[in-house]
Amino acid sequence: MSFLSKLKEKFKKKDDQAVYLSGFQKAKQTFGDQLNEMQYSFSGVNDEFLEQLTIILLESDVGIETADLICERLRIKCEDYPSLTFHWAMNFLMEIMKEVYEEYEDTQINYNENGVTVILLEGVNGSGKTTTAAKLARMYLNQGKSVAFVAADTFRAGAIEQLDKWAERLNIHCVKGIENGDPSAAIVDGCRYAKDNHIEILICDTAGRLQNKANLMNELSKMNRVAGKEIEGAPHNTWLVLDATTGQNGLSQAQIFAESTTLNGIILTKMDGTAKGGIVLSIKHKLHLPVLFIGLGEGENDLRPFDLDSYLYSISEGLNHDE
Repeated sequence: MSFLSKLKEKFKKKDDQAVYLSGFQKAKQTFGDQLNEMQYSFSGVNDEFLEQLTIILLESDVGIETADLICERLRIKCEDYPSLTFHWAMNFLMEIMKEVYEEYEDTQINYNENGVTVILLEGVNGSGKTTTAAKLARMYLNQGKSVAFVAADTFRAGAIEQLDKWAERLNIHCVKGIENGDPSAAIVDGCRYAKDNHIEILICDTAGRLQNKANLMNELSKMNRVAGKEIEGAPHNTWLVLDATTGQNGLSQAQIFAESTTLNGIILTKMDGTAKGGIVLSIKHKLHLPVLFIGLGEGENDLRPFDLDSYLYSISEGLNHDE
């Protein structure tokens, strides 16, 4: 069975097929549909084919380094098959894309078995941090866990009030920082509340200012330090929230945060609103960080754990997956 056929079989067994297909519809048009058009002029994996493939990968926001790597591996792999069909070239391409993503092992979500699990959400203004906090809370509530918020984004106007409103809707407690105050003080208060009330998941919405890298590093390191003093091992997870529609600019933001603090994973928001689905591969290849969750809609339940096979199938749906 070909790689594309295996992808299709795996995808058919998933519970959230419709959400993935709908969420990656724009990305599929940029990637899968354009690849499919190449079959009509296909005469082998030659320089012309690879040049056109590079353009498609770049338009999908795979990034130049990752695109060059994929194309070079495809060229080498296809050298042994002089009479290769377009269908099998696509099989090899998707197989290589999976290999590139899996080259660096994913880190697992770390849960504190002895008490509160502290999650820090980081990211620049507009990335969807606060809404993502609400979606994560809904996910954990659905799993039967107790959840609380810390509104530690004390610098963005309205951020505290926005998270507090989400807390009311979800019927959970929100520990609020003081506007323009020290975000670390809110983290301390949140950790103490969570311990006293036996909260299992504490989600901290933190500030994300990039104007001065030194200040950012100082703020983040202080938040990490005070959380660790209150709860052993905290923060147990530090996740960067990126707006997928910003493409390579988002990757540049991620690099600054990765240099400033220890990140455990990425949450990509607004995937349903972008044609740049290739950013997933670029992030993993450049930063060696797993994409843990993706936002595929506006609803509370539209945050989905990232599944590599479902992602690859959804963006390549325009191709013929049958042998």
